[in-house]
Amino acid sequence: MDRRAALKTALLAGAVSVGFTRHVHAQQACPGDGTPLQFIPKKPSDPQANANDIEKYAKCPYCGMDRKQYHHSRMLVQYSDDLADGTCSLHCAAISLSLNIDREPKAMWVGDNAAPGDVKPLVEVDKAIFLVGSKLPGVMTANSKVAYGTEDAAKAAQAANGGELVKFDQALLAAYTDMSKDVSRIRKNRAERRKRMMEQQGKPAAMEHKH
Repeated sequence: MDRRAALKTALLAGAVSVGFTRHVHAQQACPGDGTPLQFIPKKPSDPQANANDIEKYAKCPYCGMDRKQYHHSRMLVQYSDDLADGTCSLHCAAISLSLNIDREPKAMWVGDNAAPGDVKPLVEVDKAIFLVGSKLPGVMTANSKVAYGTEDAAKAAQAANGGELVKFDQALLAAYTDMSKDVSRIRKNRAERRKRMMEQQGKPAAMEHKH
């Protein structure tokens, strides 16, 4: 995979989908504001970031989801300075690529659904085939994107569940295309969850936004 092409896709599509801007006035800026300081990956640099990645990057930094629970959809983005972002899904990896616009991706991995086992191993994204838009459940998206390390496994999953087989660049573009609807859906679902929790605790729903 052409890393520069992937980064260009992230910059162009992510700027629109995520809506990230850099017009902070100098007199109002805090020391950590602005890319890359505000969104710099928090874990230490690690040339072997993909080794024991779930232990090193247990939670997705963008949604807080458990990467072991979502081992099949997890991704790992390693930048040229060996800082890495371990995410729960392609959706959140797309956010990482958008926010870290001053870092070039050095390597990227995704959970290999062609492999057996309770925890799927990682496979390099340029060696994976993604099944997009199938009946399989998505993670952080209604339009699922599932990665397979072998063509045979990907074709078998497509035959059983429908969808389109694509390479990583196309799957990443689909993630950005879906971002607006997915974020709106996630926000609505989380608001409804908070409302139910407040009701179970006997508190008025209106209180959820009061601090």
